Amino acid sequence: MSELNQRISEIGIVPVVKLNHPERDACLLAKALWEGGVPVAEVTFRAAKADEAIRLMKEVYPEMIVGAGTVTEKKQIDAVLEAGGEFIVTPGYDQELVDYAQKKDIPIYPGCSSPTDYHAALKSGLGLIKFFPAEQSGGLEKIKAMSGPFPMFRIMPTGGISLKNLKDYAKSPLIAACGGSYMVTEELIENQDWEEITKLCRKSREIIKEARESWQK
Repeated sequence: MSELNQRISEIGIVPVVKLNHPERDACLLAKALWEGGVPVAEVTFRAAKADEAIRLMKEVYPEMIVGAGTVTEKKQIDAVLEAGGEFIVTPGYDQELVDYAQKKDIPIYPGCSSPTDYHAALKSGLGLIKFFPAEQSGGLEKIKAMSGPFPMFRIMPTGGISLKNLKDYAKSPLIAACGGSYMVTEELIENQDWEEITKLCRKSREIIKEARESWQK
């Protein structure tokens, strides 16, 4: 496992962030995540200024792991690199984007939910992949089933993850980290409820730590 993948795995949760006003919210959000023990963020291009948000978060917390999600174009990868981003997440498996990210030497976690996706990821030499949309695609049971022919992957399930099912996912050694937006909802960010975001991050880390004790002994 690469150093970056290992760091993400140690944290165990990746907030999936949409920032409509990065100039107002990015630095404050970074602080809330950092203080909650979750020094990582996937800033999605579902909002236009994702690269600006990445740049601002890295400026205030240089050691924080910040990357981009919902990446669908090569020019977005270029923008992420220019902003100091450290990883790319795509909603589906796109060989062109995988090849381009590898050419640019930035880790990419493509969305995979089928044997065909997994096989393509294997041929591209990937070790950590996003399972998306997790709950709608069969959840943990499907992830376990897919590990039969593809035991080499660590998985980052995203989609439908919440405090209610986080423990179930984190209990499995197959899971590197879970992606989720429940601790960084648009409502929490718009209301600038940074204290609640920090609280939800701390609770998530507690759940992950407890869940992992069952297989780390």
